[in-house]
Amino acid sequence: MSSLKQIRSSFLDYFAADGHAKVQSAPLVPQNDPTLLFVNAGMVPFKNVFTGQEKRPYTRATSAQKCVRAGGKHNDLDNVGYTARHHTFFEMMGNFSFGDYFKEHAIEAAWNLITKDFGIPKDRLMVTTYIDDDEAVELWKKIAGLPESRITRIAGSDNFWSMGDTGPCGPCTEIFYDHGDHIWGGPPGTPDEDGDRWVEIWNLVFMQFDQQADGSRSLLPRPSIDTGMGLERVAAVLQGVHSNYETDLFRTLIAASEHATNTSAEGDRAPSHRVIADHLRSSSFLIADGVTPSNEGRGYVLRRIMRRAMRHAHLLGAADPLMHRLVPTLVAEMGEAYPELRRAEAFITDTLKQEEIRFRTTLGRGMGLLEDASKDLGEGGVLSGQTAFTLYDTYGFPLDLTQDEARRRGFSVDTDAFDVAMNEQRSRSREHWTGSGQTASTAEWLALRDRLGATEFTGYDTTDGTGEVIAIVQDGASVDTLESGQTAEVLFDKTPFYGEGGGQAGDRGEIEWTDASGRQGAGTVLDVQKHAQDLFAHKIAVTSGTLAIGATVKLRVDADARLTTRANHSAAHLLHAALKNVLGPHVAQKGQMVDADRLRFDFSHNAPVTEDELARMEDEVNAVIRQNLPAATELMAPEKAIEAGAVALFGEKYGDEVRVLTLGHALNADKPYSVELCGGTHVARTGDIALFRITAETGIAAGVRRIEALTGEAARQHLLAQAGVAKGLAQTFKVQPLDVPARVEALTTDRKALEKQVAELKKQLALGGAEGAAVVVEEINGIKLIARVLDGVDGKGLRGVAEGFRTHVGSGVVALVGVTDGKAAITVAVTSDMTDRVNAANLARAAVIAMGGQGAGGKPDFAQGGAPDGSRAEDGLAAIRTALEG
Repeated sequence: MSSLKQIRSSFLDYFAADGHAKVQSAPLVPQNDPTLLFVNAGMVPFKNVFTGQEKRPYTRATSAQKCVRAGGKHNDLDNVGYTARHHTFFEMMGNFSFGDYFKEHAIEAAWNLITKDFGIPKDRLMVTTYIDDDEAVELWKKIAGLPESRITRIAGSDNFWSMGDTGPCGPCTEIFYDHGDHIWGGPPGTPDEDGDRWVEIWNLVFMQFDQQADGSRSLLPRPSIDTGMGLERVAAVLQGVHSNYETDLFRTLIAASEHATNTSAEGDRAPSHRVIADHLRSSSFLIADGVTPSNEGRGYVLRRIMRRAMRHAHLLGAADPLMHRLVPTLVAEMGEAYPELRRAEAFITDTLKQEEIRFRTTLGRGMGLLEDASKDLGEGGVLSGQTAFTLYDTYGFPLDLTQDEARRRGFSVDTDAFDVAMNEQRSRSREHWTGSGQTASTAEWLALRDRLGATEFTGYDTTDGTGEVIAIVQDGASVDTLESGQTAEVLFDKTPFYGEGGGQAGDRGEIEWTDASGRQGAGTVLDVQKHAQDLFAHKIAVTSGTLAIGATVKLRVDADARLTTRANHSAAHLLHAALKNVLGPHVAQKGQMVDADRLRFDFSHNAPVTEDELARMEDEVNAVIRQNLPAATELMAPEKAIEAGAVALFGEKYGDEVRVLTLGHALNADKPYSVELCGGTHVARTGDIALFRITAETGIAAGVRRIEALTGEAARQHLLAQAGVAKGLAQTFKVQPLDVPARVEALTTDRKALEKQVAELKKQLALGGAEGAAVVVEEINGIKLIARVLDGVDGKGLRGVAEGFRTHVGSGVVALVGVTDGKAAITVAVTSDMTDRVNAANLARAAVIAMGGQGAGGKPDFAQGGAPDGSRAEDGLAAIRTALEG
């Protein structure tokens, strides 16, 4: 039996021996096609090569490409787990020719691989061709010796591929495998073709024509080849099984799921195990490629996949988070072929765990709502769209999760009503967002952009300039003039002022002008924002004169603020590189804001950054600053920049041309330290940053951390302030500044020792004194009770006191209320022989509620809780006495 690993390796080696360059799988987030949510086919990374926009050093290539289909046009999510071959994640193996060879060599290479190297019996194979592709038909006869009866001509789009409405296109030929007459279904082109007997295992696309806008087609000067073989499908064939989920990789993943849930993958449970195995792959690979769960875009699709799997884990009875425990099995199976899995294993594990913990907090309440709403629905019933929307909006249930649960119970969901509710919410959000009426709408800005053109930005090289006023927008409407004392958004034909974007704040500054009558005018630029991508709207407060459309204005950016903003922005790029170097390549930028005061950088990471890691990053950045190397900027196409190693931000929209910024030299390698796509303003040399100092590191969302830092003079002042604190402490302690940490540690140790002594004294006092004074023991309903209020003893201290009293009472109950800082802590201890009559947790809960709290927790023999009002301590003990009275 050939494993998936062996099949993948054999495929790539076969085509490498045929002169094909082995190309690593591209990330799942498309780098050259903004129309795609994820890479969904093997040819996607080569799209620009096929169109001629990109040249590579090879003319033939082979790859095993990671693909995801779980959102947008290509969405297989609903079918996963219930069919033999649907997946959210799959591997597409392919061979590609960029004007090198064409149909004959492609067909010959495919036939020889599957019949000779893979040993698939020829009599189990048939092919399809496009209806009028006589050339392909004759080649199949010649190369494979196939008779007409096993070559089916297919009309329509199924066997004619196109990249879009225009551009490269051409006929396809598909290779099908017959799983045997014990499975229902007929060959392609027959009425029973939708059955599972005949399965397509390889598609060969012949890019032969150039589709024109008028519908005509011309021959391409260099015809090309694009093929796709689903690894999972051909593995099922080679391993003699019908379902992809019976292949070796999935058997291993499902076995791990069975072991973790202590359930077998049989009967009604089988789909759940298949969902978990499939979704584990897609979730893990997406996280490894920088996608994190969120409520929008790619992050939302990831969250849908994760939560669907987690719901199925719940159906299997998993009491604790499950998915993260399966990651080591996946990494062991696929980490060799895809090393990004190994690099990001810890991050994948933690992301899955945290997401499942969060989901489980809402799962119970959401399922309760679903139970109530569907209790009267019989087989074939329809769940209301409003209920589905409430599950989505309030409890975080993606629609397909609700549909999945509905299908399991035999009813469906009113998706039309769900869409209506969703659209109503979006309308409310839009109304709320634009409700102030103080700014122009997006449509109005787009209209201005169409009429006036883009703003020319001159600020990369200067902070001064002149510009003509071409529009004034006040309270959402266009006006001709702006008087002294008024504020509005003003557009100039060109400007040195940077508009907020890419995490850099808009510039501030001053303007001056002379009107047609010779009168002087002035104003303050409070902020600059970008609209319609490249309109720079200056928020200006006129301080004197009248500003009118057509006026020529002197524009002067606050040079000092720009200088420090540039330093902070460049330092943010260096920090991004340091984060990847120190924490790992899984780090992805999740947002930033740099201005004249500081830099703030958000990034994906599922654990607090340690002091040692922060120090290493700070050291790296300062080392690059000291290199004092020139900053290099270059304009190029986005795909060229990314191919050259530039870091692009997920979700960021780039135009046809981007600025690529290179900063510093790597400390331990012969390459640049930081290369990123960025349209912001930056230092001329790294040394202009002067100094970098991290001031804070915090968590701001699930899996997202934030670092705040200072540069230059602000960083120096911060260090001076810290040194001043150390100097003051040294004077107070009468030691040298370097000895302050040791002195503080000694004082802390002394304090802990004193606190321990005080706690022991309180315990002795509570127990009746060191001499063992008499302790009052009550008896209620035949149960001995020691009940006391202890001032100055907190919850932690109560435990030791309770244990002492429990020994003293021998058989019975101890109930203690400690009062500190006006709050109450309750501890209840029950001797082991009494737990069949008395439950400590129930008694503690009654006491807490009597004292104005919410509840308590613990075991039958010991429980604790807290309440906000220590003055009601006796009420708590009274509640316990009442409970014991029965």
